[in-house]
Amino acid sequence: MQTRFEIATRGQGLYEVTCPIATWLNGSGDGLLTLLVRHTSASLLIQENADPDVQRDLLAYFSRLVPRGDAPEMTYLSHTLEGPDDMPAHIKAAMLPVSLSIPIQQGRMVLGTWQGIYLFEHRDAPHTRQVAAHFRAD
Repeated sequence: MQTRFEIATRGQGLYEVTCPIATWLNGSGDGLLTLLVRHTSASLLIQENADPDVQRDLLAYFSRLVPRGDAPEMTYLSHTLEGPDDMPAHIKAAMLPVSLSIPIQQGRMVLGTWQGIYLFEHRDAPHTRQVAAHFRAD
């Protein structure tokens, strides 16, 4: 069973996608779910979904770790044609997962109590991102 999810972003940030994925899986039985973000400037994360400070802190941390391309410490970048946020977005996507594997039991994701699935948008501008999903039953 396969599908694609489209996620509209409003710029850099974490966008929870747990609910639409759970709805799609409902009643699917036991197996393994694989998710893949189909872009080189976004990532997928399993992260805490209870306290929004976690998402803000992650965004702040990665913004400090990999600043925009127009920051003085980033002058070594060669790939600059698509704007000062593009190459840093590629770097963040290279550091973070772009795919996830999640066990499914009785049609439900086996996630922890406070875990959710997030698309991590690394670009400044809004985008429509695609996440490919493949469920394989046992």
